[in-house]
Amino acid sequence: MNHDPFDGLTEFLAVAEHKSFTLAATRLAVTPTAVSHAIKLLERRTGVLLFQRTTRRVALTEAGASLFTRLRPAASEIDEALAVLSGFRDQPMGTLRITAPRLSGALLIEPLIPLFRQAHPQVTLDISLDDATVDLMAGGFDAGIRLGESIEKDMVAVRLTPDLQWSVVGSPAYFARAGQPATPEALTGHECIGFRFSTSGNAHRWEFRRDSRDFTVGVAGGVIVNDRKLLVAAARDGLGLAYACDLEIADDLADGRLQRVLQPFVPLSSGLYLYFPSRTQTQPKLRAFIDMATSWIAERGGLGAKSL
Repeated sequence: MNHDPFDGLTEFLAVAEHKSFTLAATRLAVTPTAVSHAIKLLERRTGVLLFQRTTRRVALTEAGASLFTRLRPAASEIDEALAVLSGFRDQPMGTLRITAPRLSGALLIEPLIPLFRQAHPQVTLDISLDDATVDLMAGGFDAGIRLGESIEKDMVAVRLTPDLQWSVVGSPAYFARAGQPATPEALTGHECIGFRFSTSGNAHRWEFRRDSRDFTVGVAGGVIVNDRKLLVAAARDGLGLAYACDLEIADDLADGRLQRVLQPFVPLSSGLYLYFPSRTQTQPKLRAFIDMATSWIAERGGLGAKSL
C-alpha cells in the first residue's frame, strides 16, 4: 500500500515545536487523540520512535531530533512560499514574530506596539526580547532588531538609529563617596555594576578606545544583573558605576541623577538595525512594520536623546 510521504509530518512538526500533544492539537484545530494517532502511524511507517512521552513531558528522541532538524527549514520554506500569496492582498495579516534586544524594548517596541495594532488589527505581534544573537530561521522569527555589527552579512538590514553613544556613569552620591576614575584602568579600583548576558552567561567587558586602539577592561563589584533597567537603577541608587547606552539613561543624564566619566575613552557602537532574510521582505505584514518603524523614528530625529 502506497503512503503519502507527508502524512503525519504536520503533526510531528507541531508536537516537536510545542513539546506538547495538547498544544499541537490546539494549533492544528484537531483533537489530541488525532495528533497522537498520526504520530503513531508515522512512527510505525518509519520504524523509528520519534518522541519520548511521560505524563509530564514530551521530548524528541535522537532520531526525532534529527528529523526535526532536517524538516524545519523545509517547512519554513513552504510557509514562506504560501506567505508570498498574501502579497497579492493589500491587507497585512497573520503573525509577525520579531526578536529584539531589551535595550530597544521601552525605547522602540513599547511605543510602536499600540500604533501598529491600531493601524493593522489583523496582524498579531509576537515580540521576544533577548540580548543574545538569535538565528531567525531556527527561532521562527520574521525579523530581528540588533546592533549592526552583530548582523550576518546575508541579511537585509534597515538602519533604525544613528551609531550609539555609550557612557560610564555614576550617581553624584557615588562620586562624592568614591571619587571619579581618571582612566579606564582606574576602574579596577571602583565598585562597578556588572552585566551578564542571559543566554551565554558571559559578563560584559567594558569597551574603550585610546589613540585609535580598542581595548576592554574587566570590572568587578558587588552587584551583577542581567536586566538593563536594573543596571541603570543600581547606578542611580549609588551602588556603583555602570556602562550604559545614552538612549537608556537620557532622562537620568538630563536630570543630573547620573553623571558621565571617561567620556573621551568611550567609542561609539553601530546603531540598531531591523534585519530579515531577503526572501521575507515582500510579506505585507513585515513591510508594514518596516514602514511604520522607520517613519516613527524619522519623526523623532533618529531616536536620539532629545526625542525620548
